[in-house]
Formats: sequence, structure tokens, C-alpha cells
Amino acid sequence: MEFEPIGVIQTCFKEKFGIPRQPGLASNAEGVIKLNDDPNLRTAIRTLESFSHLWLVFVFHRHDAKNWKPSIRPPRLGGAKKVGVLASRSPHRPNPIGLSAVKLERIDFDAKGGPEIHVRGVDILDGTPILDIKPYLPYCDSIPDANAGWAEEPIERVAVVFSEQAEKAIELRSGEKHPNLKKLITEMLELDPRPSFQKRRMPPGSPQAEGTKYGFNLFEFDVKWQIEGAQFHVLDVVDL
Repeated sequence: MEFEPIGVIQTCFKEKFGIPRQPGLASNAEGVIKLNDDPNLRTAIRTLESFSHLWLVFVFHRHDAKNWKPSIRPPRLGGAKKVGVLASRSPHRPNPIGLSAVKLERIDFDAKGGPEIHVRGVDILDGTPILDIKPYLPYCDSIPDANAGWAEEPIERVAVVFSEQAEKAIELRSGEKHPNLKKLITEMLELDPRPSFQKRRMPPGSPQAEGTKYGFNLFEFDVKWQIEGAQFHVLDVVDL
């Protein structure tokens, strides 16, 4: 079986660190699906704008499927317990295929170089190949009484605060292009984007975590933050 991507998604996430581990957790994370400049694809998305949400089928192009393992340690379990990889949503799979439900904002059918589909709530790395798009159908895709298995526990969130310097930097860089920059940074950090082994060894309120500094790339910015008093403090936002 061979598949040809129908386009590429452009997102605010320029590196794997910091990307939410599920779609919708960062509602302000935006993306633009740039479809190939193919007249058949322009026809294929006709009436797609009538739906509010979409399923995106994509490739984890930065993972090597040849090195997949049958068991993984999910971040939701703190990396302390193993589960079967097919009982998880890990990107390290036999076939590196991802599936995300996102909110459809608008479609620019006449964009130069191919149609552009603007979406929100993405959890996908910038430059990811898109294999397929399907409309989300609430009457059959939503199962309110479904069992979430080992992921049933509610997601813990960490308090996020901003320094005066960070507030000024965000105000300077927001504008029309990034109006929800502060909200997006908050959504990403409150989920604690650190690897499982760090969260297990250095919980936010532990002495080991106090004062540790981190950073992640978002859009064209470098977000600098550290742990203080069981909170994540955003220190500054600088241009890359």
C-alpha cells in the first residue's frame, strides 16, 4: 500500500516539545492545511465548510516506524506503567498514522498554490503530511458513555503566571497575527509539557523542580519559563 499526501499542515508548533498530547486541549492552537494545487482536490472539499469539525488523518513523519515497540509508558500514567502500544495513542506505532479531531474555522478555496483549510485545536507538528480529511459527525462519532480505560482520570493542570517582562513581550508580539498568544501559552504550559520521567522525578511542587528553567518554540518565538512554588512562571517571550 502506498499513500500520497493530499497536503501539509502548517501549525504554531515548530518542535515536538510542548505540543499538546491530544487535540482540543489547546483550543487556541491554530493550523492551516495547505492542500496540493490540484483541481480534483478543490472539487473534493466542496461543501466541507458546512461542518463545524473535521477528522485529520496524518503521518507522524518525524518518527521511525521501524523502531516501534509493542509496549510504551504513557505520560498520563506518569511513565511508571507500561501498556500495549495499540492500547495507547503514542506516535511510535507499527504504522505511524495519527488521527485528530479539530475545529473548522474557514476555507480559502482560492488561495494561491492550493486551497487552505484553517482549523483550531490542533496537536500536530508544523509540516506534517495530511493523508485524508473527513467530516466529524456528532450523531455517530460522539459516544458520551464511552469508557476511557486507563486514561479515565481527569487531566491535572498546573497554574501558570507571567512576569512583567513576559506580559510586555506578549503584548508587543500579539497583534492581529497572534491575538491569542498568551492564552495559547497558558494552555500549553498548564498541561505540563515536560517528559514523563521529569514530571515523575521533579513534580512542580518538589524541591528538585524549584528554579529549573525551560523553553519551547512557538510560532517564531522562544518562550522561556521556569518552575517556582509549584507554578510555571513565564519569564520572557523573545524572537527566534
